[in-house]
Amino acid sequence: MSVRERDPLTGHETTGHEWNGITELNTRVPRTVWWAIGITHVWALIYWILMPSWPLVTTFYGGLLGANQQERVDEQLVEAQAARGDWATAMERMSIDEIRADPALMRVVVETAPALFGDNCAACHGENAAGGPGFPSLIDDDWLWGGEADTILETLRVGINSTHAETRVSQMLAFGRDGMLTRNEVRTVGAYVRSLSGAEVPEDARKAGAVLFADNCASCHGENATGIAELGAPDLTDAIWIYGGDEARVFETIYGGRHGWMPAWEGRLGLAERKILTIYIQDRGEGRLQ
Repeated sequence: MSVRERDPLTGHETTGHEWNGITELNTRVPRTVWWAIGITHVWALIYWILMPSWPLVTTFYGGLLGANQQERVDEQLVEAQAARGDWATAMERMSIDEIRADPALMRVVVETAPALFGDNCAACHGENAAGGPGFPSLIDDDWLWGGEADTILETLRVGINSTHAETRVSQMLAFGRDGMLTRNEVRTVGAYVRSLSGAEVPEDARKAGAVLFADNCASCHGENATGIAELGAPDLTDAIWIYGGDEARVFETIYGGRHGWMPAWEGRLGLAERKILTIYIQDRGEGRLQ
């Protein structure tokens, strides 16, 4: 019977493996580790018995305690609906001004609006509502359809170029692509449009562009280019641009046209939620909320 080699310092047997003078010890697993493993297995077995665990053919094992998280979630939803019932009903029957005059309802607006905006509007208009290329800012004083409460509320309800039967409709023609203007004429009228927001443009180009503008653009943007809210046509004199105001972006807009889109929120959000968003958007634009 052979006697295995032992380490002279620890007394542990070796495995017989050695690397560069370093001998591997055959050290036993500490008892505390075995105890931890055993306790874990026992607890897992107890948990399987007490709590929902194993799937069955058409249902699952419910556990001796009968805990059911789905039932708890359903109860919480019922509680939440009951809690919002009073203020939601009140908001639906009250005007925006009446809601603003009610401190309790305005507290609901302040608490609810940021999450409501973040979940439904921030993907396009940005978390800070400042917009981005192709999506208008909601924190300036420039409105395509108007910034009055009832107007914003209606825009939220029906959307823009959406599938709603009463949607707002707005589309800018593709003057260059569809052959209404030549490329040089597009550049000329684009230079004129940029000059309205302060860009330096040669006087002869500006005069020629003004004629082209009057013949092709004034019917939507107005003779003075300040826009027509009823048509959703933006003001071109305020240096606020949805798609960009540099020479290349303005040329692209006039040449290829634009067709913005906003979903209709009626059916997705209730009237109370749309009123909350209307107040939130107005207050963000006027600097009352950050």
